[in-house]
Amino acid sequence: MTIFIAADHRGFELKNKIIEYLQEKDIRIEDLGNYQYDPLDDYPDFAKKVAQAVLQNPKDFLGIVICGSGVGVAIAVNRFKGIRCGIGFEIEQVKHIRENDHINILALPSDYLEFEKAKNLVDAFLSSIPKTEEKYLRRIKKLDEN
Repeated sequence: MTIFIAADHRGFELKNKIIEYLQEKDIRIEDLGNYQYDPLDDYPDFAKKVAQAVLQNPKDFLGIVICGSGVGVAIAVNRFKGIRCGIGFEIEQVKHIRENDHINILALPSDYLEFEKAKNLVDAFLSSIPKTEEKYLRRIKKLDEN
């Protein structure tokens, strides 16, 4: 599995901490930017890179996108057919949206998360397995039809 990650200036510091954390766990992670702090950068540029990367191999690739609220990057990646992104706030909520809604990108709101909580949310995202019962697959199929 490969995890693609990107953030704008508001998520820049958290992104770098998450990269270091996942590398320590021997998880393959690819940083898609921003590579330096730039207070004038735009979150859609980085969200787009993650969405396009995940779509190259949706069975083996996941993504994490970060901005101040988490909303901007979530909106940006959800414009891509085949991407399902949810904003993570609580561990059980992240497990639920990964398992039931098959999210393949997790959006994090850096302005509202301490690093410890962000680590736990990322762990919940990566350790949860999408459910394969017919009702879940039917719902995902309906999303992909739009």
